[in-house]
Amino acid sequence: MAASNCETCVNFVYDEDYECYICEMDLDEDDMVKFLSASFDACPYYQLYDEYKIVRRQM
Repeated sequence: MAASNCETCVNFVYDEDYECYICEMDLDEDDMVKFLSASFDACPYYQLYDEYKIVRRQM
């Protein structure tokens, strides 16, 4: 899979049962086709995973 925004998204998590990364959002049929074909460029559910967000608030 090519590098995409999914790799930095909060909703893109590793599923130990399937042993792969999945999107936790409930995508409709059209969105799922785009996701699986790796042409999901402008995802409406994208949220940047920022592990330092909490630290910045504490400063």
